[in-house]
Amino acid sequence: MKENRDPATTRILLRPGQLGLAEVRAALGGPVHVALDPACLPGIEESAAAVGAVLAEGRTVYGVNTGFGLLANTRIAPRELERLQRSIVLSHAAGIGDWLPAGVVRLILLLKINALARGYSGVRLATIDALIRLLNADVLPVVPEKGSVGASGDLAPLAHLACVLLGEGLARLHGETRMTGREALAHVGLQPVVLAPKEGLALLNGTQVSTALALDGLLASRALTASALVIGAMSVEAAHGSRAPFDARIHEVRGQRGQIEAAAALRRLLGAHSEMGESHVDCGRVQDPYSLRCQPQVMGAVIDQERHVEAILTREANAVSDNPIVFASEHDILSGGNFHAEPVAMAADNLALALAETGALAERRIALLIDTNLSGLPPFLVENGGVNSGFMLAQVTAAALASENKSLAHPASVDSVPTSANQEDHVSMATFAARRLGDMATNTRGVLAIEWLAAAQGIDFRRPQRASAAVEQAHALLREAVPFYDVDRFFAPDIDAAVKLLEREVLVDLVAPPADAC
Repeated sequence: MKENRDPATTRILLRPGQLGLAEVRAALGGPVHVALDPACLPGIEESAAAVGAVLAEGRTVYGVNTGFGLLANTRIAPRELERLQRSIVLSHAAGIGDWLPAGVVRLILLLKINALARGYSGVRLATIDALIRLLNADVLPVVPEKGSVGASGDLAPLAHLACVLLGEGLARLHGETRMTGREALAHVGLQPVVLAPKEGLALLNGTQVSTALALDGLLASRALTASALVIGAMSVEAAHGSRAPFDARIHEVRGQRGQIEAAAALRRLLGAHSEMGESHVDCGRVQDPYSLRCQPQVMGAVIDQERHVEAILTREANAVSDNPIVFASEHDILSGGNFHAEPVAMAADNLALALAETGALAERRIALLIDTNLSGLPPFLVENGGVNSGFMLAQVTAAALASENKSLAHPASVDSVPTSANQEDHVSMATFAARRLGDMATNTRGVLAIEWLAAAQGIDFRRPQRASAAVEQAHALLREAVPFYDVDRFFAPDIDAAVKLLEREVLVDLVAPPADAC
């Protein structure tokens, strides 16, 4: 998601376990200021006290006074417990690659605070408060994007996050100014944290990195879906397509919720009055190609997937995905596998399919518009074809992007590489599953940008006919930035201008139903 440069900071009263998409969007978009609901404080204190009680009793509990992974059966002496927690953070900070974007790191911090503050992780309030102080100052740990297999949680990237609490690693202020971990702590008035038993493991275990990346992908996909409906409606007008396929009766008898919603959106966008629509009611064409008339079926399936993914990821954003889990009231600490990110991996894979199909359908509409036999428009959407190549290579670019997305859409969750000497013998690959959504969204945005240019060009060739009000509005938004393509010119700046408009989500509000709609 594009960074919010508004100096205003969004304030969040965090009620652990009740985080919603509004707070997620705020964290991705810009600085936030978090305050914990005081009602959660007793649970945090009881959870930390339960860990202390276990040690006082001399019990052996995984992650509290044992080694990790294959070394879980190794008992650690009391004098080594502080060193144990520090060592796990430092040794696990083994990530590689480009740094995760500032907005994603901000969201990871918020999700980690939300999870720990539920009071099932045995982490002291002071340690949670240190994370809150970093987040509120927009001091963001540097987190490499690669190195997690999605179980036991996002260990390597979360270790890089935790390193800063120890005064190690790197951080950035507002995603820009680079500083050491020790400098980052000094900036928020803290000394390096000495981790108590279990705290290092609690900071590292969890699905917060893969979940943050997947949520970022979800919000991008939803904006692209709305934009695709607007641009698809523009292509219907430009190609003199039929409105009959969007008749509500067709979609009601099938009963698929997303399809019904997509068809309703297209009806609103195409409107009751359109000179372009009325000009070819009796043209004799029996049926349009699928890329025009099957938009409700395809985009409806995308909407259904996004809704399903939202439910999964919202639950995971509020989940306790630590291990072991502290049940203070029962005086019990149980080892399980909530760090396994399979729900996130499968949700991200579903979202990848949706993004790929959104771009694939849009690319087919571009191909239709430049083909004079299908669209009735000038070949390659330019006058004096032959001398001018028009949109010929722009469609090739769209085809390349759509093809790349098809490869990226291969499910990541079907792979597993055992780790930790086969102790962790099945993993989710959720972090890559979610991370590749960013590339896929960028590709799909590029395809839609090219279709927007092509559809606007087609509408210009239909003048003096006027399109529906919403389509004319979408056309005007583009023409403010990109003029009519009359002769061949440097094409890339046109695409870039359209991409930037889509990044700003300027078309999304055109899809919103009327205020009095159910």
